[in-house]
Amino acid sequence: MVAISVLDLVPVREGQEAGDALRASMDLARHAEALGYTRYWVAEHHNMTGIASAATAVVIGQLAAATKTIRVGAGGIMLPNHAPLIIAEQFGTLEALFPGRIDLGLGRAPGTDQMTMRAMRRSPMASDQFPQDVLEVQAFFAPAGPNQAIQAVPGAGLNVPLWILGSSLFGAQLAAELGLPYAFASHFAPDALMQALAVYRERFKPSEQLQTSYAMPGINVIAAETDAEARYLATSLQQRFVGMVRGVRGKLQPPIDDIETYWSPAEKAHVSGMLRYAFIGSPETLKRSLGAFIAATQADEIMATAPIFDHAARKRSFEILASIAPEIGVAKAA
Repeated sequence: MVAISVLDLVPVREGQEAGDALRASMDLARHAEALGYTRYWVAEHHNMTGIASAATAVVIGQLAAATKTIRVGAGGIMLPNHAPLIIAEQFGTLEALFPGRIDLGLGRAPGTDQMTMRAMRRSPMASDQFPQDVLEVQAFFAPAGPNQAIQAVPGAGLNVPLWILGSSLFGAQLAAELGLPYAFASHFAPDALMQALAVYRERFKPSEQLQTSYAMPGINVIAAETDAEARYLATSLQQRFVGMVRGVRGKLQPPIDDIETYWSPAEKAHVSGMLRYAFIGSPETLKRSLGAFIAATQADEIMATAPIFDHAARKRSFEILASIAPEIGVAKAA
């Protein structure tokens, strides 16, 4: 069966503040744990009023403390923004506090705009060093040698699984070369998904961490009792993506009755392309659409995000997804 996990972008809803979003995420993490989800990830973004997970390691610590068994991690840390030693220390600390529960997904995008990158004192060329930085993080987690001058404390000798994140062939090639699990950001950048999965699997080299390839695409899932209700809830997601097209980023907006009056035909076409892997509907609708997706991708795991304005409806969406998981798994096996 296919494992199912949660990607939480810690959305700040219109009318609320970051603290409200963070408390809602802790509640959702406990809910996901009770429902049997495999892992719960948050992602690094900066200078975005609608996303509250900028201090990603801090948020992960709070989520891990609020739960007991579910794996918690970063999907991901934007490594060009940080020194590898600092990330090894941060996630080594998390692993020391919550043994066997911490994941570290690494990406090479800045997670922000060029101006904010300068505010973080990062060079636009920092992403060129991403493969070397990944190797440095990996080395800091290895057991320290007797004469090793610089160690990650905590970190050295701890088992923190690394993942490579990507939305292009670059990440697929790097994950394959290093023998690491691969997560593809198809929840907002779907175009290269199938090609990236093929490249990753074809070129995968076994490693100490992973003997066979392991791929996890990210998707949007908006589930409700009926297709009409799900489509209504999904207008918050659609508004967010229209904002990206317009260059306007703000808080998550409440759903609207008629999305057609909100976007232009060109915006609709653009956003619909970006949301190619948004699965919206009732349980029966999702069984068919998600089953077909898993069969097509042969995913080992899927990571679902659900930018739903109403917190109770968001929790219900994850309940529905969990309830149909066994039948999705059967679809893959067939």
